[in-house]
Amino acid sequence: MRHGSIPGAHGRVRPLTLLGDPVLHTRCEDVTDFGPELARLVEDMFATMYAAPGVGLAANQVGVPLRVFVYDCPDDEEVRHLGHIVNPRLVETDGIVLRGPEGCLSLPGLEAGTERHDHAIVEGFTTTGEPITVHGTGFFARCLQHEYDHLEGTVYSDRVSGWRKRKLMRQATRASWHRGRVGI
Repeated sequence: MRHGSIPGAHGRVRPLTLLGDPVLHTRCEDVTDFGPELARLVEDMFATMYAAPGVGLAANQVGVPLRVFVYDCPDDEEVRHLGHIVNPRLVETDGIVLRGPEGCLSLPGLEAGTERHDHAIVEGFTTTGEPITVHGTGFFARCLQHEYDHLEGTVYSDRVSGWRKRKLMRQATRASWHRGRVGI
């Protein structure tokens, strides 16, 4: 990403990967090349996230099985958090566990009450290989955990159970984007 530029301004919007695609249920590979292709991917991911619109996006949601996610997400105090993380590690989750509404660009138009910790710490790297640590609270902590899950091959619907799971899967199979997808 060029310093001082608006994330995604030079990117192209890529098609979203939808629930049922195997890439969403496969652990992503570590990034080993911190070159211009990675910077381009991050730019494209920001452009795609903003077009959707969303507050976070993992690389496998645009069909790229690499450990990268982007975010532009407020916390519970409406403080904006903007960035990207390459090869993230979720090093800590703590605080209280809250069930809150959660949606996903790979399940457009749907949401379900999903339990997440209200504090999370993620370590990783920038596109240039600089180490970073990101602390999230509230809604932003939810976002960090959600995007990290994607890179592990987990979709939020995998964390929902009981009647919430049944309702969400019923809604997914009826959704216009579903059109006979398998694996839901």
